[in-house]
Amino acid sequence: MLIYKIFRGPELAELAARGETLGAPVDMADGYVHFSTAAQAGETAAKYFAGLDGLWLLACDVDTMAEVKWEPSRGGALFPHLFRALRVADVVWARPLPWDGTRHVFPAEMA
Repeated sequence: MLIYKIFRGPELAELAARGETLGAPVDMADGYVHFSTAAQAGETAAKYFAGLDGLWLLACDVDTMAEVKWEPSRGGALFPHLFRALRVADVVWARPLPWDGTRHVFPAEMA
């Protein structure tokens, strides 16, 4: 199963340059890397990234990441949280997540 992480351009650049990252500032503050399922990603983008362009959507295979725990968050829904650094090797693919003036446009792979 794929899970998804939204990164700003500099956060993705750090992952590429260092080979791993503890995530965005909110991830570092919370002590884990926040992910969303395909069903949750649109709401995550709208809630935390509305109006922002230059974003990237990373897909990771949860079955290869033993340190993922499913924990309740928005409305009690279970969200995947990674309790270690995110590694380049964890990323199955990365796609631009453009803002079309109204919403973020998710890649066809998520349909």
